[in-house]
Amino acid sequence: MSTRFTKDHEWIKVEGGIGTVGITDYAQHALGDVVFVEVPEAGRKLAKGDDSAVVESVKAASEVYTPVSGTVVEGNTALADSPALVNESPEDQAWFFKIELSAPAELDDLMDRAAYDEYVAGLE
Repeated sequence: MSTRFTKDHEWIKVEGGIGTVGITDYAQHALGDVVFVEVPEAGRKLAKGDDSAVVESVKAASEVYTPVSGTVVEGNTALADSPALVNESPEDQAWFFKIELSAPAELDDLMDRAAYDEYVAGLE
């Protein structure tokens, strides 16, 4: 399973044509304490770069953008009841949605972990 990253601080882990999407540890730190999360419903079609979810913290509200095109197969409903999971486990339990990729080649435009870590280091 490979993980790829966007410059907007989303991650996607792909396994068997299904991508699991969330926000990075860097993003959750920038947001602060997360108090609300809205994830997309299954069946929603998304194009790369579309607004796909909303995350609100005590500091700000932010859109989550889909890193690749496809159809949502599952939203993480646990985040509605436990939005703090985003702060506790941003790159594991706090995934936002799973998407069936319609254009897997779009993954080639995303960064691997080393490139993302270098990108983030340049922001600080």
